[in-house]
Amino acid sequence: SPTCTASTSPHCSPRLGDAVSGARPDLVIRGGTVVDGTGAAARRADVAIVGDRIVAVGDVDLTGRREIAADGALVTPGWVDVHTHYDGQATWDQRLAPSSVHGVTTVVMGNCGVGFAPVHDSDHQRLIELMEGVEDIPGAALHEGLPWGWNSFGEYLDALDAIPHDIDLAAQLPHGALRLFVMGDRGAAGESATPDEIEQMGLLAGEAIRAGALGFTTSRTLNHRTSRGDPTPTLRASRDELVGIAIGVGREGTGVLQLVSDFIDVEDEFATLRAMVAASGRPASFSLVQSPRDPGGYRRMLDLLDEAHADGLEIRGQVATRAVGLLLGLQATLNPLMANPVYREIADLPLGERVSAMRDEGFRARVFAADAGQRDRSKLGGGVVRAFENMFVLGDPPNYEPDPATSIAAQARRAGRDPLDFVYDVLLADDGRSFLYLPALNYVDGRLDSVREMLVHPLTVPGLSDGGAHVGTICDGSFPTTLLTHWCRDRHGERLTVPFVVQAQCRDTARALGLLDRGVLAPGYKADINVIDFDNLRLSAPEMHFDLPAGGRRLLQRADGYLHTVVSGIPVYESGRATGELPGRLVRGAQRPPTG
Repeated sequence: SPTCTASTSPHCSPRLGDAVSGARPDLVIRGGTVVDGTGAAARRADVAIVGDRIVAVGDVDLTGRREIAADGALVTPGWVDVHTHYDGQATWDQRLAPSSVHGVTTVVMGNCGVGFAPVHDSDHQRLIELMEGVEDIPGAALHEGLPWGWNSFGEYLDALDAIPHDIDLAAQLPHGALRLFVMGDRGAAGESATPDEIEQMGLLAGEAIRAGALGFTTSRTLNHRTSRGDPTPTLRASRDELVGIAIGVGREGTGVLQLVSDFIDVEDEFATLRAMVAASGRPASFSLVQSPRDPGGYRRMLDLLDEAHADGLEIRGQVATRAVGLLLGLQATLNPLMANPVYREIADLPLGERVSAMRDEGFRARVFAADAGQRDRSKLGGGVVRAFENMFVLGDPPNYEPDPATSIAAQARRAGRDPLDFVYDVLLADDGRSFLYLPALNYVDGRLDSVREMLVHPLTVPGLSDGGAHVGTICDGSFPTTLLTHWCRDRHGERLTVPFVVQAQCRDTARALGLLDRGVLAPGYKADINVIDFDNLRLSAPEMHFDLPAGGRRLLQRADGYLHTVVSGIPVYESGRATGELPGRLVRGAQRPPTG
């Protein structure tokens, strides 16, 4: 009902009769504008919590043991992020930043076929090189941070389960680790699996699902390489292998499948995905983006989703909430001067010393002379890091849908300057801490209309934040915040409604992976909640921190406006600051919806 009084209404919580009959709630979030995750219109309501469950949404008469005043604020379910890579970080860090400071209350990791279990003790280095190369996580940090102590995927889950976290996490079985575990050198080299090896991988996949894996993931993209430059072991895995593993998952009657692919042969690759789903009976998802190589290709993928749905196959696309791009700068992995021989003389110096050297006019002149004298522009980092027509000053607050007229090249033309001369000054801004933004995918026309088209399709969900990964080149754990700020409030162009966005990032993402106990504000659901000052919700520019093991660097990004983030009924962040509570736990497998 639209209103619900905890002391009188039988609809408040059939599961928790003590709250209905008069017991004090542990927490009441009072007077907020509730957007409950179902797509329903916003309404003023209180939210009452007993333990880790919601017991009432409406007019709550009882006073909670603790109360949060939410007048004028949005009250939403916590965000469910289905595509992250905290597989290493979660073993040494109790706080899953940057996601947890952006209202995310559940992260799903193990995507793209990379992870750290199952593993033979002799293969630690190989899995680190794969993760370092594919997900840009420093190998030194992984070497120092990973405690290992496991071989099977179940043992890896046990290690995660022993560590309290700020938010919940779920893990998926990665194909790369599985293939290496079963096939050894042959698997690493991308050789074909034998029928016996396929059967063994299927059996291990079923074992992982029984232990609590949420699903199985694989990668079939040339972009994924080890830190040595070798292709990911799963790149050319046969359809028989993928279907055989999917059948192993399907025998358990639960679990999901996830794939990232270049889709070079769209029809054949999608046929493989269909075969996996048809043979296993399990739902699947894949990374869906607009590529500059085929700007309209994503529409064919949406059509294929519709066709699969019509045939009774449950397949979804995971969609980024903005362009998929790179951050460039003196602190980042990449910058436009990185291959210049004069810059390389100082590239390994501390930031302050590099900035001081670059401000010297003589050094600057030497940089430009070396650049002008280099005939082979590719040796100067041509291509992506010199794509000045599509490169922008990120700014603070960051602009993730910049006008093409503000590109580095366009600004340089208006100023009558060489783009490299212009970008040199940008790199030195804020004492070398500024960033350039290079949108690559989803930005062919200099706007995000393709993203909107993909987001509103009924067979897609928001994803691809890669939280915990690409720590020197992106900081997209803030994707959920972009959904609210950019798409619902700030965009110069067609927007999305708050109820739609909340449903997409909460209920729809949770349901896509079988987490049916969260993502909705209603009695019986898990009490994962955000209280948000929507009018003043703001992203700050990413900042480089050096707090990974072995002094490794990573990009983090603050957001102002998350007043409270609650996990399992316990506030974990208040106005961006950690409360010290760590109620987050490992989610083992699919979760049933509330009963009663």
